[in-house]
Amino acid sequence: LTETKTPVVKKTWKTVDRLKSLCPGCKFVLCGDHVTALPEETMKSCCADYILLGGDYDFALKSLVGSLESGTEPPRGIVWRGDGGEIRGAGGGFDVSCNNLAELPNIDRKLTRWDLYSRKNGNFRRTPGTYIMSGRDCWWGKCRFCSWTTLYPSWRVRPVEDVLDEIGKLLDDFNIREIFDDTGTFPAGDWLKRFCSGMISRGYNRRVTMGCNMIPGVLDAGSYRLMADAGFRFVLFGLESASHSTLERICKYPKAAGIAESVRMAHEAGLKPHVTCMVGYPWETYEDACATVELTKSLFDKGWIDTLQGTIVIPYPGTPLFRECSSSGWLRTMDWDRYDMREPVMKTEISDERIFELIRRLYTSFASPSFVMRKILEVRSFSDAAFLWNAGIRVLGHLLDFRKKKGHHRDV
Repeated sequence: LTETKTPVVKKTWKTVDRLKSLCPGCKFVLCGDHVTALPEETMKSCCADYILLGGDYDFALKSLVGSLESGTEPPRGIVWRGDGGEIRGAGGGFDVSCNNLAELPNIDRKLTRWDLYSRKNGNFRRTPGTYIMSGRDCWWGKCRFCSWTTLYPSWRVRPVEDVLDEIGKLLDDFNIREIFDDTGTFPAGDWLKRFCSGMISRGYNRRVTMGCNMIPGVLDAGSYRLMADAGFRFVLFGLESASHSTLERICKYPKAAGIAESVRMAHEAGLKPHVTCMVGYPWETYEDACATVELTKSLFDKGWIDTLQGTIVIPYPGTPLFRECSSSGWLRTMDWDRYDMREPVMKTEISDERIFELIRRLYTSFASPSFVMRKILEVRSFSDAAFLWNAGIRVLGHLLDFRKKKGHHRDV
């Protein structure tokens, strides 16, 4: 079983064909947002035997194994080859709403080599660190650019006690020092309150720091303070753009435009906010994109955010944005190798050179003397110093990624 993504799907096809030639009797199963959106393309492009549609790979794989053992036809949500080589199941769709997350066993961390991802990770200030998922995937689930909403169209969340038990096992078995919950948006409301209370009552807040994704405009100051008391440190917000019309067009949560207030409250509660933002929307002007840069610079100057990720907008297959690009003639290319966020693949009135310049400006928007001095004064341990050093190295890497390119791909 291999998950694949749009920028590497062509390499995955070649790898599957190579492995199949070496081991013809093996069954190869692919999953992920790209093959969910375009299953027939992958079945025609390589000799994979099965494709799991949707994001519940664990439930789907169990169902596939059951059908293989019983000799019955694979259930809905699985694409396969018939006896004559014909592609079957591609039009059946999938349904994840019937899968109960409380029934899942804990991940076998040793089998999945969790340690390979536990230290060299930009999200972890304290190591070893690891990931969990409390839900699948985002309770808002409407952002038009997001691939995860195409894998998890139904929001589901695990019981609070189940998540707390998993954290306790990670602490006892592996001495984990930091955990990032990679749910698309961490549960809010009563679930969040019960979770934070459980972290405090069990004493986990003194043993591990937490991070999560959160939509701006959702929580109040008291909720952020409760999260800080419960051991949260890192909170990732999707800023996306400073343009209100863009936020409406990509169907961002209506109150997300108030991100400045959200990061201020999170910062004042003692959390370390991180924002993600994008440039290169087909409908945005250069002035619109510059406003996004100015917003991040302002948030850094005020000390309300600590880190940032800036990317070029990419319309991934299966998303509403991709469908809009296809119908509007905005796509420059269908060469999936180029969908890696290192160049624009949508037509826009902003030149490539200016888009690269905007990304560089995003990654240097923190570079004020007050911000740098605050970061230096915050160093309390070797791990703090190492985190700050590694963050600087990553920023340099991003600047090199988006330096002015000579002879890069043009529109096709």
